Amino acid sequence: MEQQHDWTITEEHKGERIDKWLSSVQSEWSRSQVQTWVKDGNVLVNNEQVKTNYKVQLNDVVTVSPPEVVELDVEAEEMDLDIYYEDQDVLVVNKPRGMVVHPAPGHVTGTLVNGLMAHCKDLSGINGVMRPGIVHRIDKDTSGLLMVAKNDLAHESLVNQLVEKSVTRKYVALVHGNISHDYGTIDAPIGRDPEERQSMTVIDKGKHAVTHFHVLDRLEQFTIVECQLETGRTHQIRVHMKYIGFPLAGDPKYGPRKTIDFPGQALHARTLGFVHPRTGEYMEFEAPLPEDMKTLIDKLKK
Repeated sequence: MEQQHDWTITEEHKGERIDKWLSSVQSEWSRSQVQTWVKDGNVLVNNEQVKTNYKVQLNDVVTVSPPEVVELDVEAEEMDLDIYYEDQDVLVVNKPRGMVVHPAPGHVTGTLVNGLMAHCKDLSGINGVMRPGIVHRIDKDTSGLLMVAKNDLAHESLVNQLVEKSVTRKYVALVHGNISHDYGTIDAPIGRDPEERQSMTVIDKGKHAVTHFHVLDRLEQFTIVECQLETGRTHQIRVHMKYIGFPLAGDPKYGPRKTIDFPGQALHARTLGFVHPRTGEYMEFEAPLPEDMKTLIDKLKK
């Protein structure tokens, strides 16, 4: 155990939510971290467990026993990462197609996290030992920009921006078929496919999901679109484009089989914008299409 902390509530803090109050008393503890501790019984009030929305009362004795930081058993690996921006709080990296974002049981090497751990010694711990610093992710065979949190306060800010839908996330996709209208919005809930558990699908009981798109270029049998995410569901663009009848080219899960020679779906996270957690300044980054996708499009144009 880390050191135990005890406080007695005074008049000025009476009536405050325990998670909010604790994260203000100890600035290095983020609110979501405190909420996890409250749920796990690491925070007691008068020696009893409470809920995260408990409002502290005068003379309450609050005891916090932070859990031990578990050493990550994922190895740091030197990699040539394509870093677009980095400071003490955040890092923006351009992930190549074919790279998994974070380790999973049985697959603990070669991921972006392995490379990040070698590149920087400080990553947020909120998402647990397998996903340090990871705020959002993109699929293995999707390339493009990701934001990474280097401390818990940055992590919380970036997650809140994702929840509030204020992060700019624009993708370029090559889809089958010819979309006749220039602009569209797909508002259809996404959930796990009851018949194919490894896949997602549009389903009534799914989570709210919205994708805006506009056509960038039309080829003979394909269309190049820019998709802007309003929500960030698993496989959202891939599922939504299939749903309206224009599946992603090369998509092994949601597209027609082997129509083009390409290692996975032709999808690239090109634009990423967010408000910096510390400075409050809006920052936006753009990563051009990777060579493999450019080559594919050039070939189809000919």
